Amino acid sequence: MVGVFRRSFSFPNKTPAKPSLSHHVRSISLPCRSHPLIFQLKDEIANLNSWSLNSDPRTAAWICDGLSRLKTVHNHLDDILNLPQTQESLRRHHHWIDKLLEHFLRFVDVYGIFQTLILTLKEEHSAAQVAMRRRDQEKIALYVKSRKRLARQMAKLVSTVQKKPKITVQGQGGVTPDLAAVIEEVIRVTMTVSLAVFNGIAESFGTRKVWTWTGLDRVSKKMKKSAEEEKGIKEFREIGSENLRELKKKGKEETRIEMKKMRDLEDWITDIESESQRVFRSLISARVSLLNALSQQQELQK
Repeated sequence: MVGVFRRSFSFPNKTPAKPSLSHHVRSISLPCRSHPLIFQLKDEIANLNSWSLNSDPRTAAWICDGLSRLKTVHNHLDDILNLPQTQESLRRHHHWIDKLLEHFLRFVDVYGIFQTLILTLKEEHSAAQVAMRRRDQEKIALYVKSRKRLARQMAKLVSTVQKKPKITVQGQGGVTPDLAAVIEEVIRVTMTVSLAVFNGIAESFGTRKVWTWTGLDRVSKKMKKSAEEEKGIKEFREIGSENLRELKKKGKEETRIEMKKMRDLEDWITDIESESQRVFRSLISARVSLLNALSQQQELQK
C-alpha cells in the first residue's frame, strides 16, 4: 500500500507541465508580433493626426509641416513594404495589391497635377511682383484672374480626392491585422493632408461670396461672412484681390507693405512646392514597392 501511494504521489511531479506551456505560448505569440517599423509608423500617423486637429489659423508653415510629416509617413510605409516578410505576405493577395495600386496611383496623379499648378502659380506670382513695381494694373488684373482659375483647379483636385470610395484593406488572410490597419490609416491621413492643402489654396484664392441680408438675418449673415473670410491659408488670404486691383490708389508705404507680402508669399510657395515634391516622390516609391510584390507574385505563377 505504501509503495502504491509513493508511485501515485511522485508521478504527477515528473510531468513536464511548464515546458509544454512555454512551448504553447511561443507558438501563438511569435507569428503575430508586429515589426518595430510598424510601431514607428503608427507614431508618425499619430503625430499627423495631432497636426490635423490643430485649431490655430491655417498658415503656410502649417501646410509645409503637414506635407513634411506626410512624406515621413510614406517613407516609413515604403520601408515596411520592402521587408521580406511583407513582400511574402503581399504576394499571396494580388487582388488586394491591385486595389492599393489604384489608390496610390490616384494620389500620384493628383500630386503630379498639383506640382504643375504650383509651378504655374510661382511663375505668375513673380510676374505680378514686376507688374506691381511698374504699377501695371492690366497685368495685375491678369494675375488676379489666374488666381481664380487656380482656385477652380484646386477645387477639382479636392473633388478627385473625395469622390473615390475608401478602400478597406482589413480582413485579408495571411496579412497581419496591424499591417492591414496601418496601410488603411496611411491612406486616410494622405487624404486628410491633401484636402487641407488643396482646399486651403482654393479657399484663399476663390471668389468671396457676397452675403445679402435684411432684418433679423443681419447678425447671422455677418457671422457667416466673417467665418468665410477666415477660410484658406493666412499668407495667401492676406493678399486679397481687392488690394491688388486698387494698387494705384495706394501710397508708397502701403505699396511697400503689399510688395513685402508678395515676396514672403513667393518664399512660402517655393517651400510648399518643395515639400509637395517630396511627398510625390515618396508616393511613387511606395507604389513601386507594391508593384514589385505584384510582379514577383506573377513570376511565381508562371
